Amino acid sequence: MKTIFQDSAKGRAGVWPKEPRGNTEADIPAHLLRSDPPRLPELSEIDVVRHFTRLSRLNYSVDSNFYPLGSCTMKYNPKFTEAVAAQPGFTSVHPLIPQLKGAGNMTQGALEVLYETEQLLGEITGMSAFTLQPMAGAHGELTGVMLMAAYHNDKGNKKTKIIVPDSAHGTNPASAAIAGYDVVSIASKDGMIDPDELEKVLDDEVAGLMMTCPNTLGLFECGLERIVKLIHGVDGLLYYDGANLNAIMGKMRVGDVGFDIVHLNLHKTFATPHGGGGPGSGPVGVSQRLVDYLPISRVVKLEDGQYFLDYDYPKSIGYIAPFYGNFGVILKAYAYILRLGREGIVRASENAVLAANYLRKRIEKHLEVPYDRICMHEFVASAARQAEKGVRALDIAKALLDKGHYAPTIYFPLIVKECLMFEPTETESKETLDGFVDDLIEILGRVESDAASIQNAPVTMPVQRLDEVRAARNMELVDDAGL
Repeated sequence: MKTIFQDSAKGRAGVWPKEPRGNTEADIPAHLLRSDPPRLPELSEIDVVRHFTRLSRLNYSVDSNFYPLGSCTMKYNPKFTEAVAAQPGFTSVHPLIPQLKGAGNMTQGALEVLYETEQLLGEITGMSAFTLQPMAGAHGELTGVMLMAAYHNDKGNKKTKIIVPDSAHGTNPASAAIAGYDVVSIASKDGMIDPDELEKVLDDEVAGLMMTCPNTLGLFECGLERIVKLIHGVDGLLYYDGANLNAIMGKMRVGDVGFDIVHLNLHKTFATPHGGGGPGSGPVGVSQRLVDYLPISRVVKLEDGQYFLDYDYPKSIGYIAPFYGNFGVILKAYAYILRLGREGIVRASENAVLAANYLRKRIEKHLEVPYDRICMHEFVASAARQAEKGVRALDIAKALLDKGHYAPTIYFPLIVKECLMFEPTETESKETLDGFVDDLIEILGRVESDAASIQNAPVTMPVQRLDEVRAARNMELVDDAGL
């Protein structure tokens, strides 16, 4: 597809700008005036409309198609939350308006949203307090590990290590390392943390354990009670990666079972936009013993019902983001939680788990399912059998693009060979799931009869199969617009 500059034709125009008002040279300093006209494309209005309409058709979004993307919860984002976040009373509030006790009526509504969102997330997770500042899930992870470090430093604990199981999310070890800890990895047993292996690496220098529960295999950690006792036994802290909370939301409060820190992904669990539709938000909640270390500022509710931002927390880790987080995203999550209520939140988790197990049962005869038992909101399959015949997980994923589906996550987690990871979410219908599985089964049926058609996929996309390694190592950037 051509760029808009390539479609440009000299002298063609689509708009006629108005004559400037007043004396331009007098109103604008001479050194700020252009000596040459801007190099903009020259097109008619219909050229511009058609160009951007064609571009929009290339965009793959959750509004138009199904994302079975494991570990990322790409679910439908209800549009009413967009309307709520667009209210002028919220969009027009400047973050630098003074926040004073008993004053600031222009910000009371926004502060109330922040305060109540923290309370709602605390109720859902069983945590004592939250910060809404982190601006993404990984940012929330780093914040959580920084809180862990602040706790140990304040107590004078000599802690140098954080344990991360091989079934954790890939950002967990990165977050621990950035915070200055040595990462200790432990192997899974039957897809879950082995408490015996955990006990072998425990000592007084262990600051904590980072867990995803259910883990990236879609399995709930059955040894959780013993794991909590082991970590707390060395004055370690238990960190809950909340990326998969949508599997247990409303069913289990992680604070009640012994977790000390939790980060949440509002785009995964509470239906705010993900990826290019962001920005993100990764609130962090803590148990009572970590409250004093939360980032400043914190929203406090006065006895007279007014809200203000409190900075008086001497043990705080300080600022971890500008202002108070991505307010518009928080606002959407707030509206979503209020709209669902308790019953809706529970039903969302139930539907997510039901959809994943339905998909698993339909797929299990066609792909190997290494952990073929009741899963939570997602599960992993393996194309190891197909790979023996020359068709790998990557090929299957590419072939699904030709069918109009987004590909599942592949080759993660690393502990499953030729891994394909599926997460249908709670927002897709049975008809959508059946359509996806039918197309997947048809692709797998061609492995022996027409493997080349899968290995060469996709053939219907604007860009076909690339040598991705070569493209990355020998990148050639060409500017066809001549700019």
